[in-house]
Amino acid sequence: MIILAATPIGNLGDASRRLVEALEAATVIAAEDTRTTIRLLSALGIENRPKLVALHDHNEKERAGDLAERARTEDVLVLSDAGMPTVSDPGYGLVAAAAAAGVRVTVIPGPSAVLTALAVSGLPTDRFAFEGFPPRKSGERRAAFTALASEARTLVFFEAPSRLAATLHDMAAGFGADRRAAVCRELTKLHEEVVRGPLSDLAEWAETGARGEIVVVVAGAEPRAVAFPDAVTQVLEMVRTGTRLKEAAGEVSTLTGHSSRELYQAALAVKR
Repeated sequence: MIILAATPIGNLGDASRRLVEALEAATVIAAEDTRTTIRLLSALGIENRPKLVALHDHNEKERAGDLAERARTEDVLVLSDAGMPTVSDPGYGLVAAAAAAGVRVTVIPGPSAVLTALAVSGLPTDRFAFEGFPPRKSGERRAAFTALASEARTLVFFEAPSRLAATLHDMAAGFGADRRAAVCRELTKLHEEVVRGPLSDLAEWAETGARGEIVVVVAGAEPRAVAFPDAVTQVLEMVRTGTRLKEAAGEVSTLTGHSSRELYQAALAVKR
């Protein structure tokens, strides 16, 4: 089978017992960076030296099929440099190939920078969306943030330290200077730091420079002030374009703050 295994995102003590056992028993490891995997084996005191196969963004498409076939006869352990494979890391293509070929895929869960940052951010955790790395160019970033400005879910991003200040300035422009956010740096490591505040304040803070692995968590948009009749009209328009009434009422409720049940009933009455 294919075994996706989460590795520590900073603190080696977060390596699970199942991960250690899997590394000790592995015969084949598909690794984002084989050098990182060798260091992990050494740091955990594991003497097993399995066959290491590089699996990264540049070769996953070519190697996914062969690795999936290999997993029919022996376990293939899949590791990214840190955290869960497939989440802004290689692995998705391999899982897709394995699923298409009828090869079993399982997971050894563990550390995740996305969930760790979300948990410590102080922002709503009931609904969130992971957006990965923003575009590198400022114009494209601003367009992306503007498109997400009305998203009600908490948003989670990765960012490189060298682009953090510029990205936070673009977030302030796209989401609004007062939108609440948190910059989570070096999570689980010795110099872990979480800085919370409005995007404008965080952008100013980041101007002094930041180092390490960074996750940015941004609060979702507040419900817009929309009159109830207009909200019902929005529900009906969504239904007209193919959305189920219950789903349309729920989505408009999230965006406007009106009761989903009342929107549903009002839209249903109009349809009748």
